[in-house]
Amino acid sequence: MEHMLLLFLFFIPILSLANGTETEEDFTWHLKKIPQIVSERTFSLDSPKFEAKPKLELNSVCGIECQRKLPVPSLSDLKDLLSYETIFENGTRTLTEVNVLGLVLDPAGNTTTRRSSRKKRQIYGTDSRFSIYDKRFMTNFPFNTAVKISTGCSGILISPKHVLTAAHCLHNGKDYVKGSKRLRVGLMKTKSRGDGRKRKGTRRSRREVSVAQEDPNAATELRRPSKGGGRKQRRSGRKQGSSDGMPSFQWTRVKSTHIPKGWFKGVSGDIALDYDYAVLELKRPHKRKYMELGISPTIKMMPGSMIHFSGFDNDRSGQLVYRFCSISDESNDLFYQYCDAEPGSTGSGVYLRLKEPNKKKWKRKIIAVYSGHQWVDVNGEQQDYNVAVRITPLKYAQICFWIHGNDENCTRG
Repeated sequence: MEHMLLLFLFFIPILSLANGTETEEDFTWHLKKIPQIVSERTFSLDSPKFEAKPKLELNSVCGIECQRKLPVPSLSDLKDLLSYETIFENGTRTLTEVNVLGLVLDPAGNTTTRRSSRKKRQIYGTDSRFSIYDKRFMTNFPFNTAVKISTGCSGILISPKHVLTAAHCLHNGKDYVKGSKRLRVGLMKTKSRGDGRKRKGTRRSRREVSVAQEDPNAATELRRPSKGGGRKQRRSGRKQGSSDGMPSFQWTRVKSTHIPKGWFKGVSGDIALDYDYAVLELKRPHKRKYMELGISPTIKMMPGSMIHFSGFDNDRSGQLVYRFCSISDESNDLFYQYCDAEPGSTGSGVYLRLKEPNKKKWKRKIIAVYSGHQWVDVNGEQQDYNVAVRITPLKYAQICFWIHGNDENCTRG
C-alpha cells in the first residue's frame, strides 16, 4: 500500500493542474539571470575549539512579523553577510570576503504571505511520514540523494563532491560543534549478506573508532559481527540497518566546509535563520545522481503549494523517512510549514517538481534547506514552526560559487 502511495505522489503536479485553474506554464522553472558572487580577499583565522554542543531547536529567532519589519539590507551589508568561513579537515580555518555583482536591490523590502493558522507540535495530527524500505525507491533518484551527517543531521547531494545541509548542524553561531572536526557524510547503500566479512578487521576498526566519536549510530552500522555471532546479528538487523531493506552507510570524509558569515553571532546581532545553510566538500567524489539547485518560487507557483524532503529522523533510527506537505506561510527568506518531522531530519534538502522550460519533462530541484522545528517571535510571543531556508537568487549564487567557483554555470538559475 505504501508503494502505491509513493507512486501516486509522482503525479501530484498533473492532478493539481486538472483540479485547479492553473496551467502548466504557471508551474515551470523560470530561469533568470542571477547576481554573481566573487571572492576578494581570504584571511587565515585561528583554529576553532570544536566544543559547542549541537542545538537543533533555536529560540527567539526573527519570525514572520519580525521579518516583515526588517529594512532592506544594503549592498555593504550583503557583502558582509555573504562572506564566508571555510573549515578544513586538518582544523585550519579561513575567512573569505566577497563582492556581489549585478545585484538589483528590491526597495519593497521583506514581505510575508500567510495561508493558514498554526498548531504547536512537530507531528501534526496523524503522522504522515513514510519510511522508505523498498530498494527500488531507496537506491534510486530522488531518495538516494539524501545523506546522513555524522553530527546527527541530514543533507542532500548537490554535485559529485558537494552536500548541502543546515549550518546549525555544524556551528552554533559561536563555535563549531563537537565532532565537526572529523566530519563524515554517510551515503546510503543496501547491505548484502557478505558485507560483514569482506573487509579487513584492522582497517575497519580504525574507521569505526573515528566515526564513533561523532555518531554512535554510525559506529553501530560500521561494526563487524563477531565470530560466531554473525547469524544472530543478521536476524536482529532491524536495529543495525542491515536487513529488510534498511540502509547501511558508506561513510566519506569531508575535505572542507563553507558557512556564510551571516550565520555567526555578532554579525547579525543574533543567529539569523536566513543563513542557516552550509556546503560540505567531500574528499572523494561519489558516482550517484545528485539533485540540482533551483531558485525558490513563491507559494503561488507551486503545484498545491507542496514541498517534499527526505531525511533520517531520530525517532525512526536507521530509516530513510520521506514526507510532503503544503507551505502555510512564507517570507522572502523562509518557508513556514508543518511537515511532520523530528530531529535528525534537519539539513534535508527541500525540493519541488516543476516543468522544464520548452519541454514536456518535469524536473525536481532543491529550493530550500530544512532548518527544523524552531521557536520564532510572532507579535511579541514565541510560536513554534517547522522552518525551511529558501534558496534565493543570492543564496543560489553563493552555493553555486562554492561548487564551481567563478564559473559560467552560475550566471542563470
